[in-house]
Amino acid sequence: MSGIEAVRMTCPTCGQANRVPTARLGEGPKCAVCGTTLLDGTVAELDATTHDKVTLNDGLPVLVDYWAPWCGPCRMMAPEFAKAAKMLAPRMRLMKLNTEDHPDVSSRVGIRGIPALILYRNGREIARLAGARPAADIVAFARQHAGLTPPSTA
Repeated sequence: MSGIEAVRMTCPTCGQANRVPTARLGEGPKCAVCGTTLLDGTVAELDATTHDKVTLNDGLPVLVDYWAPWCGPCRMMAPEFAKAAKMLAPRMRLMKLNTEDHPDVSSRVGIRGIPALILYRNGREIARLAGARPAADIVAFARQHAGLTPPSTA
């Protein structure tokens, strides 16, 4: 792939690092190892290991929803987060981490209340947003802080 611009994307299923040419991001790239679609506008569930690989190594912006099954606002926001994932693909991936199953991760990243959204890019936290939000607010927050322009409607 010499001379071809590519972005690194971690598979949320198997944790494999994949290099995807940026020109092909909209074509539904798949993991070279397990075949999982890497960028299809759906929300992927992370475990502690894949969370760290995705947030530290991926070149594409990643918005992570820190949530728990007992949290009413988290459950209310889940369909809105899914809508936002479809709206932001293929320029950003949206993922979620269950803080009840992975308290070590939520403690390490400083989650004080849920739902909490953290936007990562190139191994760095870019911005945070607390509380349940509608899809439009999630998309506006993500675009603003990741420097993404809305798609052309022409």
